[in-house]
Amino acid sequence: MPARRRFSPPTTIAAGNAGRDPLGNSSGLTAWLLPLVLGLGVAPACPAQARAPGVAAASSGGPALRLEIGKRAGKDLRAFYAARGNRPLWIAADNLVQPAAQILLHQIETAELDGIKPRSLKPGTLRDALAKAAPGDVASLARAELNASQAYVRLVRALRKAPHAPMIYETEALAPVVPTAMAALQRAAAAKSLAGYVQGMGWMHPFYAPLRAAMGSAQYSGEQRQVIRANMDRVRALPPMIAGRWVMVDAASARLWMYDGGTVAGTMRVVVGKPETQTPAMAGFLRYAIVNPYWNLPDDLMPSRVTDKALAHGPGYLAANGYQVLAGWDDDAPVLDPGKVDWQAVAAGQQSVRARQLPGPGNFMGAAKFMFPNAQGIYLHDTPERELLAKDARYFSNGCVRLEAAAKFGRWLLGKPLPRSRTPELRVELPVPVPIFITYLTAMPEGGAIRFRPDVYGRDAVRQRLAVKRR
Repeated sequence: MPARRRFSPPTTIAAGNAGRDPLGNSSGLTAWLLPLVLGLGVAPACPAQARAPGVAAASSGGPALRLEIGKRAGKDLRAFYAARGNRPLWIAADNLVQPAAQILLHQIETAELDGIKPRSLKPGTLRDALAKAAPGDVASLARAELNASQAYVRLVRALRKAPHAPMIYETEALAPVVPTAMAALQRAAAAKSLAGYVQGMGWMHPFYAPLRAAMGSAQYSGEQRQVIRANMDRVRALPPMIAGRWVMVDAASARLWMYDGGTVAGTMRVVVGKPETQTPAMAGFLRYAIVNPYWNLPDDLMPSRVTDKALAHGPGYLAANGYQVLAGWDDDAPVLDPGKVDWQAVAAGQQSVRARQLPGPGNFMGAAKFMFPNAQGIYLHDTPERELLAKDARYFSNGCVRLEAAAKFGRWLLGKPLPRSRTPELRVELPVPVPIFITYLTAMPEGGAIRFRPDVYGRDAVRQRLAVKRR
């Protein structure tokens, strides 16, 4: 499918595609990476010897080559090769350079797409070593092997160190880390296809390689490439694909995905923050659900939701609409009689009270909310305002994320349905904390193309102004 060239409004993924990833595939994220990137024309042509039969076979290397690798491996690579009996990674069993090495060289030579100076990655050294590698020359093969590993480690570490868009992390365990040489090489060696892993830049989040490929494609205008660059910055703030269950919320498309490793377990519409109360980019661990939650009104909503209504309709308005008034924000704050509150003083800022809405069908939180610790007070919750979820542009909240299918989400998190209870604020611990990443992608790989969305929060424009200042 050709890449879309025009900016387009968001669309809805149909219910029948609930198990598909953002690119419209049901088989997980990795299946589309190699064909998509190759389709955008960024894969280098491999030399004739690298296309010979048997190149893709598992590397083993003869005793002489293994001995030579063991002799030549520096201290940064020695442990990795020793652990695998000095078997080569980049040289195939027939002593030919694997295509993955040429793909790696091409990525290094085009590192300006990543905002990295190619010369800092020493492309000439790798280019020369690969060109001189000869099947009958053990020394040249060992030199090519070790140069490829060193170049690979330099590229991986440079990309993981590269600046990324701001993101609030609950813990550094959720932030991208710069791997050691050993860790980076072990991950490459464990891949089912080394060429596929390198082409898909498996050390990055799966969205990164398609966006990078689009940055190097003439199919996109200068303005579109600026947007793609901004989104590459955002994707760099995400870790590579992680094992186990995790959640991604994209505020730009107002959509949530549930993942099990690289497989999409489900997706749903969400409502996110208004432009003036944006949902921030953040990462945390979902730790527990609250069934039958109160809605604790933030101070900025007290005038319109409670104080003005009490003055206009009398204190009876609060009980009729399921509100309680409390003396403060402490957990044990006493409940006040709304008829005894001086609402004129509250309106004038001379007296401070807190209000909460009791659980029930009309509660603004709905039947449940899902919590992850953060100072910004952001969480995911059910909502009675179903009509907002039917809209294409779903930017109506005060920053929190409202869920289209809270019961489905809770069942997925817990492995069983949320409990039924009349107890207010029933806390239900998750069996295992589940990572959640909230991002903002105005350019996202989708259906074999790059999908552009409106910059509702104005973050692309901010990024472009900062880029101009740096020049």
